[in-house]
Amino acid sequence: MTTSRDHSSPKSRVSSVCSCINLRRASTAVTGIYDGYLAPSGLNISQFSLLKHINSLGPASVSDLAIEMRLDRTTIVRNLKALEQTGYVEDISPEGSRNRLLILTESGKAKYMAAGREWDQAQSFLQEALGDEDLEVLTKLLSKVEKLMS
Repeated sequence: MTTSRDHSSPKSRVSSVCSCINLRRASTAVTGIYDGYLAPSGLNISQFSLLKHINSLGPASVSDLAIEMRLDRTTIVRNLKALEQTGYVEDISPEGSRNRLLILTESGKAKYMAAGREWDQAQSFLQEALGDEDLEVLTKLLSKVEKLMS
């Protein structure tokens, strides 16, 4: 008999009755897909997303990023550390300023552009695996779930 505890085959796994666990499992799976595709770039999906948002916002504060990405500031600060250490993101705020003002460096822009190809491949993989209709339904459902806390 196959149960949710049977780890012999991914096909034998059963969804939980707990929506939270199912969403966390799905999130882990999707993160793994994107991280796998982005691996050649040396970035993970969290880092790529930060580069993408800083690039689109122009100079951005941590607060701007938190609002735009709908993430808490501590998560953003934690993920920014590696990007600053590698020289992809720079703080251009005036000395003594209480607010950070972040931009992509030239190497950050190049890294973002190069990793964009891998991100596109991950997007395409999910679209092909789920199909346009299911992906649209998933996107709508995830938006509804996110709005539950609004």
